[in-house]
Amino acid sequence: MAACLGSLHCFGDLLVTIVIIIYMTIVIILVKTPLWLKIGGMRVSKEKAAENRDRILKTASRLMRERGIAGVGVDALAEAAGMTHGSLYSQFGSKERLVEEAVADAIAAKGQELREGSTLGDYVSEYLSAGHRDQPGSGCPFAALCCEIPRQSRDLRERFTAGVRGMAGWLSDRMGSGIRQRQRDEEALATLASLVGALVLARAVNDPKLSDDILRSTRKKLER
Repeated sequence: MAACLGSLHCFGDLLVTIVIIIYMTIVIILVKTPLWLKIGGMRVSKEKAAENRDRILKTASRLMRERGIAGVGVDALAEAAGMTHGSLYSQFGSKERLVEEAVADAIAAKGQELREGSTLGDYVSEYLSAGHRDQPGSGCPFAALCCEIPRQSRDLRERFTAGVRGMAGWLSDRMGSGIRQRQRDEEALATLASLVGALVLARAVNDPKLSDDILRSTRKKLER
């Protein structure tokens, strides 16, 4: 009888040990699994996670261009993207990182819209249009955000600067082929500054006629 009781005691200890091991394994798995992969107790596929991330970036870049970086909080971003507050932080870690990624995404997206065959005149006409002025959320991130960038993080300013250089390069390639590269680069920078500056002013003034005149006058000047 004593031997039997001893065996049962040993079996009980072994069973407790097994349960503890299983429990700790589950805890470790849950801790190491990112929050954004756990929705309603179900794991989200990598494709779905990437889709969620892309939706957050697209929403953030649109709202920031419409309202400004300082005018958009994490709660508003989460609501607009249809995500939870925690999901945003689990994806990006901080609002600063989200802003950096969203601005970079906006610059890259606008860059992809540039057509190789499009002329400088086509671009100027479209850029300095009333439609572009009135829809900042889908427009140029340089004009929408340039006034706030000096107060942002170093990483964001570097990404913004890289975008400006890329845009200037695209414009330079469309300057007159009969002039030297240095002159083309200078004209490209002057053109870019004129485009962005005109759009910023046209959006800032509260006189519709003056706003239209700013766009028209700059467009006429650049198309010569």
